[in-house]
Amino acid sequence: MDPSAPILLFDSGVGGLTILSELRKVLPEAPVIYAADLAGLPYGTKTEAEVAARACGLLGRMAERYQPRLACIACNTASTIALGMVREVLEIPIVGTVPAIKPAAALTRSGTIGLLGTQATIRQGYVDRLEASFAGDKLLLRHAAPGLVGLAEARLRGQDVALADVADAVSGLRSQQDGAQIDTVVLACTHFPLLEPELAQVFGENVRFVHGADGIARQVARLTEGQSFKRSGPDRFIATGDIDMARELAPALATYGLNEISGF
Repeated sequence: MDPSAPILLFDSGVGGLTILSELRKVLPEAPVIYAADLAGLPYGTKTEAEVAARACGLLGRMAERYQPRLACIACNTASTIALGMVREVLEIPIVGTVPAIKPAAALTRSGTIGLLGTQATIRQGYVDRLEASFAGDKLLLRHAAPGLVGLAEARLRGQDVALADVADAVSGLRSQQDGAQIDTVVLACTHFPLLEPELAQVFGENVRFVHGADGIARQVARLTEGQSFKRSGPDRFIATGDIDMARELAPALATYGLNEISGF
């Protein structure tokens, strides 16, 4: 294994930075390429066929070009739809990102769990199976909050995020029958933890939030255990689509150690 072989983090946008942040804690020396499919953003409003085609096609080409040691699909929507297909196509370890229903079921005291995701994620059979396996004796209320994706992207560009807009995006969760009993919310989109301070204000101090970033980082560490790491250059942010849009993110990306931006 080439010590400079990177870990490839793939997302539709910047949500996967929440995973990168945790990855830095456990593998600080690992070279990273962060790939954002800005041309395809958002994934949550696309069909399953569209998401699968983009994720499989892009990851295949990126793996060929960058020769990563491992790829992480840092996107709940792409993972719940295309994780199995990507694993069949690529010959490297693939780590997916799926809703953290199992830890939420262990944390809830009221027995009522909220799940915020994209339209595509919340309707997946993958989520049904997670619910049946780990929260069969709980009440899981799902709500699509696509507006949070754009708000998170705006936050990373240094724009102000109005609390009222966050509240509006998630209002349909608490308004459901038994929604007032929710004490644990699964953030089933990697963008959403970027807005956790605002979400905490909206839901109140008695509601806890769960996402899988730390567990995903630990899984990447397990799969690369014993491997050596050496950076041959700065960690990179690559993006499809308008490269000027990507460069608007430069100040925020630098705080995550991504100091080179290029197109794909």
